[in-house]
Amino acid sequence: MAPEEVVLLDEAHRPVGTALKAEVHTTDTPLHLAFSCYVLDDDGRLLLTRRALAKKTWPGVWTNSFCGHPGPGEPFAETIARRASEELGFAVTGVVEVLPEFRYRAVDASGIVENEFCPVYVARATGQPAPLASEVAETAWITPEQLFTAAEAAPFLLSPWLLEQIADARLRRALLEPVPARG
Repeated sequence: MAPEEVVLLDEAHRPVGTALKAEVHTTDTPLHLAFSCYVLDDDGRLLLTRRALAKKTWPGVWTNSFCGHPGPGEPFAETIARRASEELGFAVTGVVEVLPEFRYRAVDASGIVENEFCPVYVARATGQPAPLASEVAETAWITPEQLFTAAEAAPFLLSPWLLEQIADARLRRALLEPVPARG
């Protein structure tokens, strides 16, 4: 299996090259392409994940359902399907882009920088998660309202990108919309 690459971007979010994922996150991380996805079940509950303790950045922190990096030329739809399967052990359906221009930069307590152009998606779960232990320490199905309350009461327990993303009314609306049951 070839080492995973990420797509490097210029300030206008245009591809300018690639870097090895294993080497890109440093104290001077270049801007690169990523995505975040929030997964809802048929009851409208949100899958929150706690990052594995061995993660390079924000270990043990609760965050959105899953994230990832498209490979060179890989469409977001394919990346999302691939990462849902790899990281959570299930497929997702009804993928909708909610925050197409989301970008953030955050510095972990260790000094490692996240610097991503990171469109945000909402999707529907097709089953129960069977997460990859190297990515996810634990999972929890919660209501969106419980997430919003937790963000107000204990933001230090949540990833910085999640906090920025849920501050956007468009994502809040998407998480609160009724979830149509699969037929």
